[in-house]
Amino acid sequence: MPPATNSPSKHPAAPERSLVQRMDALQRANEIRTRRATLKRDLKAGRTSIHDLLKDPPEYLETAKVFDMLLAVPKYGRVKVNKILVTCRISPSKTIGGLSERQRNELVSMLRR
Repeated sequence: MPPATNSPSKHPAAPERSLVQRMDALQRANEIRTRRATLKRDLKAGRTSIHDLLKDPPEYLETAKVFDMLLAVPKYGRVKVNKILVTCRISPSKTIGGLSERQRNELVSMLRR
């Protein structure tokens, strides 16, 4: 027998946001993307150290993937980054803000070699 069509769904819909709220969120997201792109360029050019970013990440970097940030470092490709993450027992989908203190320290020490 098919379920009743009037039954409540398992997941309630997200609350409606006003146009102003949506535009604010879009503006914040665009600002974060711009700052991350600038940071990646600085990493690639050697103007910024990945060690400092991992030890004390700025707020806009908290939700960035560790994998993506390591790829921006010169001489680090997909294979090397994956090998480092596996060695440090860090998931490729882990965010910088989600790293434990052990993972953070182990990653920094691996990158200093």
